[in-house]
Parts: sequence; C-alpha cells; structure tokens
Amino acid sequence: MAAEVGGDSGAPKKGKKSGKAHKPKKRPRIDMTPMVDLGFLLLTFFVLTTTMSTPNTMPVVVPPKITEKDEVEPPKISERKVITLLVSRGKIYYYTGIENPELHVTDFSPKTGIRKTLLERRAEVEANYGKDEMIVIIKMMDDAHYRDFVDILDEMAVINQKKYALVDITPEEKELVEEYRKTMEKTS
Repeated sequence: MAAEVGGDSGAPKKGKKSGKAHKPKKRPRIDMTPMVDLGFLLLTFFVLTTTMSTPNTMPVVVPPKITEKDEVEPPKISERKVITLLVSRGKIYYYTGIENPELHVTDFSPKTGIRKTLLERRAEVEANYGKDEMIVIIKMMDDAHYRDFVDILDEMAVINQKKYALVDITPEEKELVEEYRKTMEKTS
C-alpha cells in the first residue's frame, strides 16, 4: 500500500450538468513512499551522528600510588608554608602549622571568605619563602556536601593555587572542630 497525494476518487463532480458526458479529469498521482523513506534515513543519520552533550569534568592530578617497597621519603616542608582547610557544610575551618593549631572559620563568600584568607596567607608565604611556595591541604568533613568539594576546588582554580592536596581528615581534627563548635555555641 503506497502513500498517495491527489488522484481521482471516481465520484461524479457536482456542478452544471450538460447533455454531454464529460470525461473526468485525472489528477496527477504522487507516490510519497520514497520521500518517507528518505525522511527516516535522514532522521536516523542525524540522530546517530549528533553528540547531544559532552560531560564536563574537573581535572584532578593524582600522584602515583606508593607501595611499601618503593622506600620514598616525603620531602621536608616548613609548616609555615602550609594552610589546612577543613571543609564542612558551607563553612571552612582552617589553621596554619601543625603544633597547637588555632582554628578559624570562614565561608565561601567572595569578598570576605576563604578566597580572601588564602590570598592573605599566600602574600605572607611569598614574602618569607618566595613565589608559589604555599601549600593548601584540603580535608572534607563527614557533613560536607559534594557542592562544597566543587566550590573549594573552584577557589583553588580562581586564585591559581598550584600546590594543594586532598587528604583524609584525622580524628584529632574532628575533635578540634567539635570543640570549636561547642565554644561558639556557648558564646552566642
């Protein structure tokens, strides 16, 4: 069965009747089957060759895994070059150094948040040690969201921080944050 447009239906036409028998005019018949086939062929071609969207990924450089037999000693780094960020739900707790850390808190606000803190810390480190010497250690807390992780990596990209590491949070740091939260609740 072919798809057709036009053609004679075979029914007599209404209108003036004369004594002569009129031969009905035949309309041209157009077979639409090839056009439908072509349409499906083009549709299939474009669906299969078009890329709908490419996934956006954030590049994260991961160092090679060190095994026990590698005997690699980590480099010695001055603790004054390091700032540690403990990322929580919308808040960032941070401290410098290792011994007797004094915990501070900030957020992701553009003018007064973590960006300002990191830029100030970088200026101090550059004044004492040189350019690109600051190291940021990022530790995600249990209550942090994936958005917080993306936001902190975005901040590293915005300030063009070259040296940073993603590390697991220690139980001591969790206790430090809990103590800080308790003291803040008491004062407010």
